[in-house]
Amino acid sequence: MSKNNVRLISKGPYVVLDNGIVKLTIMKPQGYLTSITYGGMDNILDSKSIDESSRGYWDANWSWPGGQDRYQLLKGAEYSVVNRSNDLIEVSFRNAYDPPTKGSKLPLSVDIRYILRSGVSGFYCYAIYERPSGCREFDLAQTRMAFKLRSEKFHYMAISDEKQRVMPVPQDLLPDRGKQLIVPESVLLVNPINPDLKGEVDDKYQYSMDNRDGGVHGWISSKPVIGFWVIFPSHEFQNGGPTKQNLTAHTGPTCLAMLHGTHYIGEDILAHFGEGETWRKVFGPFFVYLNSTADVSDAHSLWLDAKNQRLLEEEAWPYDFVSSPYYLSAKERGSVSGRLLVQDRYVSDSLIPAKYAYVGLSAATKEGAWQTESKGYQFWVQTDSTGNFTIKNVIPGVYGLHGWVPGFIGDYLDKAHVTISSGSHTEVGNLTYAPPRDGPTMWDIGFPDRTANGYYVPDVNPMYVNKLFVNSPEKFRQYGLWDRYSDVDPEVDQVFTVGISDPKKDWFFAHVDRREKDNKYIPTTWTIKCNLKSVTRGTYKLRLAIASATRSDLKVHVNDMDEARMVFQVMNLGADNTVCRHGIHGLYRLFSIDISSSLLVNGDNSLFLTQARGGDALCGILYDYLRLEGPATSEVYD
Repeated sequence: MSKNNVRLISKGPYVVLDNGIVKLTIMKPQGYLTSITYGGMDNILDSKSIDESSRGYWDANWSWPGGQDRYQLLKGAEYSVVNRSNDLIEVSFRNAYDPPTKGSKLPLSVDIRYILRSGVSGFYCYAIYERPSGCREFDLAQTRMAFKLRSEKFHYMAISDEKQRVMPVPQDLLPDRGKQLIVPESVLLVNPINPDLKGEVDDKYQYSMDNRDGGVHGWISSKPVIGFWVIFPSHEFQNGGPTKQNLTAHTGPTCLAMLHGTHYIGEDILAHFGEGETWRKVFGPFFVYLNSTADVSDAHSLWLDAKNQRLLEEEAWPYDFVSSPYYLSAKERGSVSGRLLVQDRYVSDSLIPAKYAYVGLSAATKEGAWQTESKGYQFWVQTDSTGNFTIKNVIPGVYGLHGWVPGFIGDYLDKAHVTISSGSHTEVGNLTYAPPRDGPTMWDIGFPDRTANGYYVPDVNPMYVNKLFVNSPEKFRQYGLWDRYSDVDPEVDQVFTVGISDPKKDWFFAHVDRREKDNKYIPTTWTIKCNLKSVTRGTYKLRLAIASATRSDLKVHVNDMDEARMVFQVMNLGADNTVCRHGIHGLYRLFSIDISSSLLVNGDNSLFLTQARGGDALCGILYDYLRLEGPATSEVYD
């Protein structure tokens, strides 16, 4: 593209940035993005919205400790130009918090930034959040930037190669056209404007993505054909690590840049700031990319182009044009490399390369705590086929070195912290992960990958279909699958016989309540039948890896349901909301349960897993993997 100089024009309460390709209109000093002009469209954002603060904006959900959730638009109070040249303009909209301030104001300084560069078909957004000394304590639940696009133009959404579709319009969600279901965000389209969508269910959570799988999502308009894309060149500033799930885009048409949130985990991932605690974090920059085509039949190429642009942005990270001193360049960062191996003598006498494992640096210093770490930055990569890894562009600091390996349970945490300094490279050498293991495998169910993939996911009730997920590997995204358990087992609960039953056909993906004929939901007990040819004196170990849990009371009994044979109990486990938000995993948990050999018998045995909470249609446990280990001296069960 030809390069024009970037211009800045002040127009009363607005500032306009224009590079000849894209023109941004921003309200000052608030920092609300009110207009994006591109490709012959005077405003890509929802210009019908009289409230200009609801078109392109930053917001947050927060609370005082123990208090009610508060929603707040984030806005600047001081406008300034922090960098200006023919090639680039960066503007700031800052609101500084004064700690002596009393009342209900969010105890956080926020500096919202926008960058427009010459010759670039898009713009960059980031924000600096800071707590000066003396701030009140509070909890940060969520922060993001949202874009509301023109509903009469943008109808086609794309968030992955497989997940693309024509979407409903906002009017379809109103009572005269849609019926709200048991989950408030879920609407059955009974009389949509587009009749092709009649009978489908729309829910924004059906379009959630793991951080590791996301990176670009957006919309394509008609007349003219324009693509609007949010691109994450890095996930280092998002909380919760690679498996954290976030919203992407949904009916509105809305496009989100989720930076920090609690979805699919709950309060465990809240960022709690103590009285007087200082903190600073740079969220972003992320890139808003715009592309277009004059050929309607070539609209799909906009998605392919956006994917390619994501790769270019990743290659350019960290950017060298950001003005804030708190955003560190490549030369100010460091790196670490090594190799991860697995030691499990019941699998192999030799060390096993941790093939395609996830390895990352996080401020968390406990095993698995990276999942709920929300204040610092995280840096993750996958190992190669031999377990080697290199993590580049790490912000200086002291980190825990974490990891998890598909095919093995638990979390790895290196005993030594890793210190990263500016311009340094750290070599940690060979690292050995010894996953939890006491004895040989008597039997196991599933595959340990921290999800409930591989278990039986039923077809959706035809009344609640989303056509995108028919014959899809993500069947679990369909609405109402919790009630399908009652259709599969209307009278009796699931019985799984080791060595005979097939997890893909006989193990329901979510342990939920069963719906009775009177629509009451009752507790359920699943039975695992196994044959132990010879019970060895000692302690057996049941490994229970859980992919997600929501308001669950779980009890485990051996060979009888009386109190004396209950070997495990946990109450009110989890707040992931994975069942009602159409997910397949949430917060990973691992329980190791001792079972005395005195509770077992030679021959047929039964383990009972009870979801003991009744009356809750949306409670549930998603199992990742189950394994019974014998005492260390026993032989492997075939």
